[in-house]
Amino acid sequence: MNVTAVAAIAIILLLSQGIATLILLARLFKGATRRQPLVKQEPTPDLLGKVSIVVPTLNEVERIAPCLEGLTRQSYPVREIIVVDSNSEDGTPELVKKAGFFDPRFRLTNDPPLPPGWVGRPWALHNGFLESSEHSEWILGIDADTRPQPGLVETMVKAAEEEGYQLLSLSPQFILQEPGEWWLQPALLMTLLYRCESAGVRQPRPETVMANGQCFLVRRSVLAELGGYQGAASSFCDDVTLARQAARAGFSVGFLDGSKLIQVRMYEGFRQTWAEWGRSLDLKDATSWTQLGQDLWLLLSVQGLPIPLSVLLLACLAGGYSSIPLLAATGLNLFLVLIRLALLWAIYPCYQRLEHFSPAALLFWLSPLADPLAVIRIFLSAGQQPTQWRGRVYPASS
Repeated sequence: MNVTAVAAIAIILLLSQGIATLILLARLFKGATRRQPLVKQEPTPDLLGKVSIVVPTLNEVERIAPCLEGLTRQSYPVREIIVVDSNSEDGTPELVKKAGFFDPRFRLTNDPPLPPGWVGRPWALHNGFLESSEHSEWILGIDADTRPQPGLVETMVKAAEEEGYQLLSLSPQFILQEPGEWWLQPALLMTLLYRCESAGVRQPRPETVMANGQCFLVRRSVLAELGGYQGAASSFCDDVTLARQAARAGFSVGFLDGSKLIQVRMYEGFRQTWAEWGRSLDLKDATSWTQLGQDLWLLLSVQGLPIPLSVLLLACLAGGYSSIPLLAATGLNLFLVLIRLALLWAIYPCYQRLEHFSPAALLFWLSPLADPLAVIRIFLSAGQQPTQWRGRVYPASS
């Protein structure tokens, strides 16, 4: 390949990656002025019984205990805790019943058989909403793999009411243990940060609204107007689907940093993180095909390519293929690598600090090397419809 051909390729890269970089920088600059993480607030008498909590479960016996314990430590704003179990066979109901023996706010129920066109999680949440008390002003969806901290509920409700949100979800603090998680999970998380607004940034456009169903608070009246979870019935990212539906309907949607209020242990090991989180991380169920294509182009340009291209372009320069376009393309990709390294420091508080040194945790700082793999996972997921999810099997056409 001659110098002219290399320069032409460099110009194409500059045009594509340059535009993508401007979009990324505009998004990240807003993140620099984002709202600070929520801090624990004390309950006040006006919050008495304002919240019904709904927890969907399916064979969660290995991980639900910290969630149940955290919910028992929530104060009087919680009217009831409805655990909607999808006929677990591993002892999950027994753990819930045991928690209910010490805390009468717990109520165990089973959702009806899954109807056609529904995914299990939104179906369970929908039934929990239907069974909740009409006297509760807020419905809080909590996942079984979370670890709610004391003060979570009152802090969320106060933030929503003071800042005018009808729907508010929180980004958690992640608990990672195995080496594969520490390497891959931050790279997958970064795909969300590149495509959507950061936690704590006002979300002006419905198509870029972000939400997290692990801790998802919505006014009862708003959820009723939206038809419960029916608008997200077939979605494998029901949280983002419902949040964007609410935003399009004119409701104010917030996504804040809740790393001081809730933790989550999502998946164990590289394989489970790749398979389970990767199935929904493309957000295609909440995104138009046009926007999905734009998101894939953006991720490829600013996250998937910079590290391998930096190596390749530097090799071209070392091999004598020097030109202004090649120098500019090399500089741009190195700049994108620097942005990625800076973002590592920005997301570091989103991960639980280990009490003792662990060599596995060092892989967090090498997670940019997993970026090409993470982007490949998004591309693969975007072209496939999940047929299995959390122990359920779905028709290929659903």
